[in-house]
Amino acid sequence: MKAIEIRNKHLKFFEKNGHKIIPSASLIPENDPSVLFNTAGMQQLVPYLLGEKHPSGTRLTDYQKCVRTNDIEEVGDNRHLTYFEMLGNWSLGDYFKEESVQMSFDFLTKELNIPVEKLSVTCFAGDEDCERDNLTAECWKKAGIPEERIYYFGKDDNWWIAGEEGPCGPDTEMFYDTGKPKCSEKCNPACDCGKYVEIWNNVFMEFYKGKDGKYTKLKQHNVDTGLGLERMAMLLQGKETPYEIELFAPVMEKLKELEAEENIASRRIITEHLRSSIMIINDGGRPSNVDRGYILRRLIRRMTRHLNKIGIDLEKLPEIIGVSIDSLKEMYPELVENKEKIKNILIEEKNKFTKTLKNGEREFEKVANRLKANEKDTIDGKTVFNLYETYGFPPEMTVELATESGLKVDMEDFDKLYKAHQDKSRMGSEAKFKGGLASTGEMEVKYHTATHLLNAALKVVLGDHVHQKGSNITAERLRFDFSHGAKMTDEEKQKVESLVNEYIKQDLIVEKLEMKKDEALAMGAEAMFLDKYGEDVTVYKIGDVSLEFCGGPHVTNTAKLGHFKIKKEDEISIIENNQEYLKAFRK
Repeated sequence: MKAIEIRNKHLKFFEKNGHKIIPSASLIPENDPSVLFNTAGMQQLVPYLLGEKHPSGTRLTDYQKCVRTNDIEEVGDNRHLTYFEMLGNWSLGDYFKEESVQMSFDFLTKELNIPVEKLSVTCFAGDEDCERDNLTAECWKKAGIPEERIYYFGKDDNWWIAGEEGPCGPDTEMFYDTGKPKCSEKCNPACDCGKYVEIWNNVFMEFYKGKDGKYTKLKQHNVDTGLGLERMAMLLQGKETPYEIELFAPVMEKLKELEAEENIASRRIITEHLRSSIMIINDGGRPSNVDRGYILRRLIRRMTRHLNKIGIDLEKLPEIIGVSIDSLKEMYPELVENKEKIKNILIEEKNKFTKTLKNGEREFEKVANRLKANEKDTIDGKTVFNLYETYGFPPEMTVELATESGLKVDMEDFDKLYKAHQDKSRMGSEAKFKGGLASTGEMEVKYHTATHLLNAALKVVLGDHVHQKGSNITAERLRFDFSHGAKMTDEEKQKVESLVNEYIKQDLIVEKLEMKKDEALAMGAEAMFLDKYGEDVTVYKIGDVSLEFCGGPHVTNTAKLGHFKIKKEDEISIIENNQEYLKAFRK
């Protein structure tokens, strides 16, 4: 069964069971500074999991484009992916454990025709925070899973939370038995031997973990599920790795045809990183030296190095990109429209890196040869730093080359030398964006409302061509990204600041409106990511000042915002236009 068939079966099954299909959110998060990319389907639904009313109702389903960056170095083995698609269904205060379990069982056994004997499940074993989940186990027995294939595990395995705080709860996981022999008498779904493969996770969100580590009950019980599409397609097609399914196989075959040196790990790295880069660029990502732009740059550079490593002419990259897009266009038709833009960005970044790669690899070989001649096996941090500072050679690439050469790297020494640039490196990205959810405390809600006023004021002062491109909100500050062809003058900034404060003083009512998307557009409502909204939408109206698509939450009137002050403006040039970044703080 092809991946697109599994996706369509999932959406239709849950639609038949009363769920409204909602669009995938962009890979680029909106108003969530805690992650570089959308990493799960529930990220766009956080306000609704906490009690906001979703315009499409209490039962939702979708597919979500996801990127997770923790295991980039592991890509090349037989299972790790950076980009993947997650199928999900949600209950927002509607059904809970019994219906969730029964629907999952029915979808697996009746829609995907997986034999019951292939399925095992796990439930939460219980601790001081939450009792043993006997109810879910009983639901599985009632559905048709025998007791001997129901297992209990603790928080490490059967409790879900994104990051350190936020909505959370016990989960139940479903596993597919590959038919491989047990590695021991104690072999079970928690084992990594490969016999059992996790295919689905249903989270029963009934708690909120606060910053103090304490758990409190949510005002509504939610269900949040996630099914990995590529993994399911692999299993149903009887493949050993995801690289053998139709989303990857054409590129793998093309690379095998072009390579001068056989290396399956390199082919996987090229294939996976190319797909991930295509999807990130398609959703608006651009290579840069910070944050998500650095991750994209890192993916393209690693792909380029492995093309070079297996002797593929880099001039063949446009052809390889075309094969990848052709294999993905049934799943993502928008790639065809954006094909030339995607190609141009990938090729430009490849060209920038080619010289760096050649010089860096040459210098690395000198370092490696010196160490081996002196019977040493560790590259010191200063050498790694010099390779970066002098030749622009990324530290993670030095580590990768060292590993391939049987050498170690003193990264602790490097980290000390590189501390001033740490936010540009993988270590800095992971420290700043550890994962999890943006908080929805009082200050974040105020800043969220302030973005609407700021957007409106910018249009008045600069013109209607101004559009929001993103924002980054924490309890300490608001960053607002918008399109404009020139840097603002001091006078313009003062006018914007004064206008926002005037809106605040007017004590404008913030109204939440629910309507059809076409109706909202006809009223003149503005949306940053229009494609992410379904047929039913929520629009926030602030007096006669602002009318925008938004999921909330917001204050009830502008007087609650206090005083608005623009603290800093930066201008950054990107390929299509200039974006200016305003950092606005409340006194």
